[in-house]
Amino acid sequence: MADRIDTAEVPVLVKRRLQAEVVGPLFREMEAEVGRERAEAILDAAVRRSARAEGERFRAGTEGGTGVMDAFVDIFDLWTRGGALEIDVLDRGPAHYDFNVTRCRYAEMYREMGLGDIGHLLSCNRDSTFVEGFDPGLRLTRDKTIMGGASCCTFRYRLEEDTDGGDGSGR
Repeated sequence: MADRIDTAEVPVLVKRRLQAEVVGPLFREMEAEVGRERAEAILDAAVRRSARAEGERFRAGTEGGTGVMDAFVDIFDLWTRGGALEIDVLDRGPAHYDFNVTRCRYAEMYREMGLGDIGHLLSCNRDSTFVEGFDPGLRLTRDKTIMGGASCCTFRYRLEEDTDGGDGSGR
């Protein structure tokens, strides 16, 4: 049996490129066979399911008394590593984390790969389901994205008060 590779420390931009190299051609084949709408629905469902499971795995790796928001912010550098995202932090507290992404190398990468039309399915739609897997009380609101043509992405994370029993742990 091969040794298990721990991908938790691999920069997310690298993971997304490797995934896109496989998923992109697969998506184009699905699109040709079942049509664009159905292919997008299949890809969307698969990516969201994967993101939720990944969020659950990441949270399990952060157990140990750290509050939900602190634990989430602690792992957030995986998404920004290597300049993958340039962010402007607006506000940070025990139950919220607000920032704008001013440069998104994920969007740039997908466009360079000829996958700009499905980049939102490959990356953007992962964000809200990842946090739901990380903690059921954690929510993301995002009104615009660079992938969708906006000048920035607006990330507003909120931890619902009733999930943490008053101690910020989320458990």
